[in-house]
Amino acid sequence: MVFNIKEKNPKNLQLRIDILKEVVIFSNSDEKIRKRLATSLIDVDILKDEPVFLKGDTLNAMYIIAKGEVKVHDGDHIFTKFKEKDFFGEYSLIDSSVRSATVTATEDTHLLRLDQKEFQKITEDNIEVSKAVLKALIKRLRDNNILEEKLTQKSLKIEHQRDELNRQKKELEDLNATKDKFFTIIAHDLKNPFNTVIGLSQLLIERYETFDSNKIKEFIKEINKFSNNVYDLLEKLLQWAKLQRGTLEVNSEKVNLLDLANENMNIFQIIAEKKGVKLESRINNKLYAYIDRNMISTVIRNLLSNSIKFTNVNDTVFLEAKVVNDFIEISVTDTGIGIPESNIDKIFSIDSNISTKGTAEESGTGLGLIISHEFVIKNGGTIIVKSEEGKGTEFTFTIPVYKD
Repeated sequence: MVFNIKEKNPKNLQLRIDILKEVVIFSNSDEKIRKRLATSLIDVDILKDEPVFLKGDTLNAMYIIAKGEVKVHDGDHIFTKFKEKDFFGEYSLIDSSVRSATVTATEDTHLLRLDQKEFQKITEDNIEVSKAVLKALIKRLRDNNILEEKLTQKSLKIEHQRDELNRQKKELEDLNATKDKFFTIIAHDLKNPFNTVIGLSQLLIERYETFDSNKIKEFIKEINKFSNNVYDLLEKLLQWAKLQRGTLEVNSEKVNLLDLANENMNIFQIIAEKKGVKLESRINNKLYAYIDRNMISTVIRNLLSNSIKFTNVNDTVFLEAKVVNDFIEISVTDTGIGIPESNIDKIFSIDSNISTKGTAEESGTGLGLIISHEFVIKNGGTIIVKSEEGKGTEFTFTIPVYKD
């Protein structure tokens, strides 16, 4: 596959800027941002009937059609066509992924390519570009759902054996649930903190002189809090993405469980004290597990965070462990608000979208419990939950004991 790719050319800079003004994803950006984007675009000429990329290719760039037309297809089946000022491949600006369809020029076509690395450099300098892309991704979700549905129907028609059809259907349901959860997080849980941080920082920029030092400090604390929330969410999304791709390896080693427990309880000590919740450890110093330290540390952190979130003032969260045969059984128990019986079987499922406010109105995505479930399984253990509304919750998971 040979493309006529031209280097960035300042001579057509104004033309690129004018095109960006008519592209939905960047139409609301200011002139300075559009100019920065325009200088990062690369000209790509595709002849009629030549592919831009093939189904199964990994894409790390977005394309804007400056002139011409392309079709999105799988063999002879055409899903949609894009014309001048349309764009495609925008998801690749956030994460390189395998293409589920081929894109081919239906006539001689001139494209403007924005590479993922260039986009990431731009977003580091200006959050407005990120906001614009997120809005466009959400707006396109419905169209992409239709596209994926058509691809699914085509796959089901190709397969003839009943067992194979059922297996594919289950896999597609899981993928759709994962996708829906991801876009829910982008649309709500990731966007809201960003809006708060942007709003507070904008107030400081525009009215800094009108605020006293206490008010400014209050704003900075809020910005710090919401920034940490976003960082924590992005960390969970990264872990989750690695789980989905199957690239997360288990590196087991001998670990002193008391050290691991204290290390994680210290992280939450200030948060718990601020809320008026006590943390208590009941773990023997001579307990050793054979585990991936980082994974099980994440599990303990997620369960402690969850218990603190749903525990009332002056109540206690307990962390304890005991040996049962060849495993260590670890429990995180609280005396908080509990979980409704109807939700207990759903909390480890990605497609349930269970979200409950904490006792101090804390919010969350439920990703922490889902990741914990996967990490425990990867370490050869199991995890269960017992709960009663108004009386508290106990999460218990097992991990292999270390044998000399």
